Amino acid sequence: MFKKRENVAEIEEGNLLSPKFDNDGLIPVVTTCANTKEVLMHGYMNVEALKLTIETGEAHYWSRSRKQIWHKGKTSGFIQIVKELRIDDDQDTIWINVDIGEGSSCHVGYKSCFYRSIPIGKIENGRNIQMNFEEKKKRFDPEDVYKGEPNPTKI
Repeated sequence: MFKKRENVAEIEEGNLLSPKFDNDGLIPVVTTCANTKEVLMHGYMNVEALKLTIETGEAHYWSRSRKQIWHKGKTSGFIQIVKELRIDDDQDTIWINVDIGEGSSCHVGYKSCFYRSIPIGKIENGRNIQMNFEEKKKRFDPEDVYKGEPNPTKI
């Protein structure tokens, strides 16, 4: 589908897309909000998901837990419209900048999957680190939206 990775010079300085997928056929993706610049989520794409994202202008990922293509927002209605798609210097990580309107990217209901912060400083007891909720309000109720669908994450 994409150009074969042949040499470092082409990969780092060339203008042809040669993504490096890992042994499971996946490439990591960092997704940010085009309007606020905040990090919304981290996911993975396989060849098909990357191809669909490029062709449709809507974010598609590979769900590792469900083992299938995941059209982000298809169930919740918060489709991620791709405003910019970039790849890093050695073409092994994707960054997409998306518009979600007033929607959400987190299956828990928050706008961002990064809705909690970890305090910085000396660790007295690593089992008792209290995180802070940076987003106070969910954008939707996951119970209403996903009605019996399997949880998209595994513990």
